[in-house]
This record gives sequence, structure tokens and C-alpha cells, in this order.
Amino acid sequence: MLFPICSLRFVTICLSLLLSGLFSASGQDVDKQFERKIIAKGLSDPWNIIYGPDDHLWINEAKGYRVLKVNPANGKMDVLLDLNSEKTFPRYDTLNDSKDGKKPWPQGGLMGMALHPALLSGKPYVYLAYVYDFEGKKSTGDGHDPRDGGFHFKTKIVRYTYEKDSNKLHDALTICDSISSSNDHNGGRLAISSMDGKEYLFYLIGDLGAGQFTNAGRANHAQDLRYYEGKILRFNTEPDKSAQTADQWIPKDNPFHSGSSNAVWSLGHRNPQGLATMKINGKEILYSSEHGPFSDDEINIIKKGRNYGHPLVIGYADGNYNGLAAGVTEKDSLPGIWNTAYPLIENEQLNAKKLKNYENPVKSFNATENSRLKEVLEASRSGDEKKAEWESVAPSGIAAYTSDLIPEWKNSLLVTSLKQGKLIRLKLNAAGDKVTDEKEYFKAPVRYRDVAVSRDGRKIYLVTDNSAVTSGPTQEKPKDISDQGAIIEFTYVP
Repeated sequence: MLFPICSLRFVTICLSLLLSGLFSASGQDVDKQFERKIIAKGLSDPWNIIYGPDDHLWINEAKGYRVLKVNPANGKMDVLLDLNSEKTFPRYDTLNDSKDGKKPWPQGGLMGMALHPALLSGKPYVYLAYVYDFEGKKSTGDGHDPRDGGFHFKTKIVRYTYEKDSNKLHDALTICDSISSSNDHNGGRLAISSMDGKEYLFYLIGDLGAGQFTNAGRANHAQDLRYYEGKILRFNTEPDKSAQTADQWIPKDNPFHSGSSNAVWSLGHRNPQGLATMKINGKEILYSSEHGPFSDDEINIIKKGRNYGHPLVIGYADGNYNGLAAGVTEKDSLPGIWNTAYPLIENEQLNAKKLKNYENPVKSFNATENSRLKEVLEASRSGDEKKAEWESVAPSGIAAYTSDLIPEWKNSLLVTSLKQGKLIRLKLNAAGDKVTDEKEYFKAPVRYRDVAVSRDGRKIYLVTDNSAVTSGPTQEKPKDISDQGAIIEFTYVP
């Protein structure tokens, strides 16, 4: 049988696409194609990837404690900074398992990184956040003393100066060195956002796993403004010389800066891991991604002084956690409902009304019915791993796509998934406050940690975890994890 010329051409194109390794968007957006390329592999758990103003990729290694700059054209890699000497605990691969009481590794390590928007035009500043000290482990607690129970670390935020000629970071200037951290839910992402014509530095901190697993006896302070745990913080990008020395990095107009310095910008966060800005209608909007406990991973718009509910509201205030708690520990490890220091959520809707300035997420993934959540919690408590499985995105890094190059993508949030190995694109409405469409891309047996977009919008860059397992409730053991510690480039081919 003879094919018409158009059919032969169609078959030829299809075969060509298959052989050249072009990827469609998981079958959901087949008219858009991307060419896949591995730029580097074997990095020590890259945490951030930023497309810099010098058209290079800026990357930091969570466990390697190095800041790298990579030329995406040829993979050439330069080490800008090595921070291994700045921490009090040894390399992760020399540590004994934390179960035997030895020193553990914190969740993350060298975490946040942000480049000043004027990096190459007068303000050559790079901001880093990293865990630098292990304070100790306490096995029990009464749920009141913030130092009771769990693993206790310290994190600092430091500003470095980038020297273009030497291609190095130097002149460390500490912004804050008293941030509590843990082996779970450290958050750790940094981002710079402009407000009223001035840039500010934002930092994510989770609840440090308080109330569950090895931190079961640790009090949860996500609703307590006396602690930075479970908060998003705001700092100046440059010290305010008019303020007292201790307050020079904390903006005077922070919402809870009354009487004493307070970096808190928003509260009620569980495990935020992604932070990105998008300019819509001339104004920058700050978005975060956040892990839920057994469902309801979140995308939030971060606003001044707002309360995002944890641990009293999970996801939308829709009542699916009524009568439950936001976590569970091993059977009989603690007295009380679900054996956890988390409070009982009697009524989510009522809690949302009682919390001052409560804010619902703009997106809640995998909202699960109350009856199913009860099954999961009971199975988790009894150690039945198979029945305790639940659907979760486990969102990590996010990036804004604002280019006109792919029209359908404009004004979308790109969200990486640790648990499901995919990139999720959330199309936003004109105001940026509602999700109008959701699609998945680049599905693979990997843990996508962060995402960046080239300046022209043609290339999407993803980094993957080198580790197949993380701590506590985020623990995952993919059977066939591939492309570990990789930088992957996806190029749009019209």
C-alpha cells in the first residue's frame, strides 16, 4: 500500500522525534516539544539552580557545601566558594546512622542561595543560608520547652561579594546566625523580591519536624511569634545604617517589628521548600510551595502579616482534617491523639475564622477525604507501610515563567516534584491569584529539587537529588532513581 506524500512526511517526522530524544509533555501537551540534554551529573545534592545575568547557571550543593558556576553551553564548572570548613559536623558520608545516637545530617545543609538583581551592575552580592552547627539531640520532651526532643542545629544567612575577575565569593557578612534548624523541615530557600521600589531578602523556615518522628517531643511553634520556626522571614539586602547594629538587617516596617526586632513576615508554615517572584501588572507577587503532612501540598501567595494555618488548618479550610492531627509518630511513643505533639484539629473551618489574617492557599494538591486520612493515619501509626501510602507531590523549588516564547506558558508557575519526578506547570489568571490550568512535564524516576528558566524562555533547567532518601516524613526510596545529582536542560523546539 502506498502512503500519500503528507503521510510519509508525518511518519518521518515522528520517527525523527523519537530518535532525537524529544520529549512531549507527558502526553498532555503533545504539540510542544523539548530536547533533553544532561549538562552534568554526580553533584552532591544540588539545592538551587539560578540562571544568572552572566548567562551561566549558579548552583549550590546541599551536602557538598560548595557554590558552583556552570557554563550551560559546554558544562565547564567553576567552584566559587567551599564552605566545608564553616560547619561543626563532618561530611554526611562519614556519619553514622542517627538511630544509634551519633551525629545526624540536617535536612538540607547548604540550602538557600539568591543573587542580587544588580549582581553585575553595582551590587555584586550573593546570599547563602546554611546549617553550621549541631547543638545536640534530646530523645524526650514535654512539648513545652522548645529545646526538648529532636535534633537541634543552627543555621546562618550570610551575604558574600562576588568578584568577577577572580570568579570567587569573598567578604562574608553575617545577616543572621541564630536560626534554629533540625534534621527535618528546615525549609531553607532564599529569594529577593522588590516592594515599593526596594529589594528585600526572604527566607523560608519550616516547623523543624516538631511533633513527629524523631522530633516527636519537640513543641510546634508555627503559630508562636516568639520563634522563627514555621515562618517566612524578611531581611534587608543591605544593612540599614540608621538602625542599631543588631537591627540593621531587619526592616523597620516588618509586620511584627514592634518594640523589638522581628524578621517574621508571615506565619503558620509547615515545610515550605520553594520561593519565587512573578511580576504581574507591574507588581511583584511572592509565591511559595509547601509540603502537607498526608495530603494537601500547597502553593501560597505570601503576604505581609498573613497566617497560613499550620498546624490548625491543612490545605484549604475545607474540614478534611477535622478530628485529626497534622502528624503521627510511632505507636505509643507519646501519649495523646495519634501519639503526637501536634494539636488536635477539631474543626478546620472554625480554626480559619479564629486565626487572625488567615490565608487560604491558591492551590492545594491531592486534597484527601477525611475517611481516607483516618485510614492512612491509623496504618502509619501501626506500622503498616503499604496501607499508609498516600498521594503527594512533595513540591520543592519553583520558578516563574513570564516569556512570550511559549504563549500557553506565560504567567505560569513551574513547580518541581520530589516524590513524583515531574515538573508541574500551573497557569495563573491575569491577576496571578488563581490557577486556571495544570499540566505535567518531564516525568522520570528522579527527585527534581529546583528549576530555572533561561532569559529568553527557551530553556528549562532542572537539578536532581543525588540522594534517594531524605529524613523523616519526606523519606522516599525510589527503586530505579536515575540521573542523580544532575543538571538537566530541556530546550523548547517549536
